[in-house]
Amino acid sequence: MKAKEVHHVPLSAPALRGVKAKSDTPGIVATAHGFRSSFRDWASEHGYARDLAERALPHTVANKVEAAYHRTNLLDQRRPMMEAWAEHVLSLES
Repeated sequence: MKAKEVHHVPLSAPALRGVKAKSDTPGIVATAHGFRSSFRDWASEHGYARDLAERALPHTVANKVEAAYHRTNLLDQRRPMMEAWAEHVLSLES
């Protein structure tokens, strides 16, 4: 991580299976940055709050005052968004 901080990601069981399956397969065509960018676009298109999507990535907060109050990772609120993202990504395989 560029921010040098631990980042927790609430992945569903199907998402974890998908990640494992993809990591075991040679010739993956997605890059980490491209996958992150796709997630960010998808989150915006599906009406998820900007702050929620940004914390899912996790982007650091440049504004020092805002960063001082940025104390929660919103894990419980991110969980349904990540479940929906997993469903979307896994639906693309069929």
